[in-house]
Amino acid sequence: MSFNISPNTIDPYELSDELRNDSAGACVSFEGWVRDHNDGESVIRLEYEAHDGIAIKEGQKIVDEACTRFDLLGASCTHRIGVLEIGDCAVWVGVSAGHRGPALDACRYIIDELKHRLPIWKKEHYSDGHSGWINWDGTRK
Repeated sequence: MSFNISPNTIDPYELSDELRNDSAGACVSFEGWVRDHNDGESVIRLEYEAHDGIAIKEGQKIVDEACTRFDLLGASCTHRIGVLEIGDCAVWVGVSAGHRGPALDACRYIIDELKHRLPIWKKEHYSDGHSGWINWDGTRK
């Protein structure tokens, strides 16, 4: 059961393997990818910054909450920081549970809580040369 912040490429296959458990009937994962547009703007890359100490502590708290609330057998989440290119995985969440319902609910709970509670900031870089920080609700600052 872990939450991590990483400047390195996220490997979803490696992370999924860590959730294997013979008692699990379900493994659910979410991958958040860098897309090439937002609000009519052409995006060429993203940049993520985090307050590592607070983000890691709060992220671990969210994963632990999900484990207890949904009776999970395993849970893991990794969020990238630094410069990310189009198609890169920015965040990965994976959970294993005895049944699909709790696994689905837990995965959604984790990603939703991360977006609301973590001090991680996203900056979009656009094809016309300008850039802008994005609020947690998807609006620009």
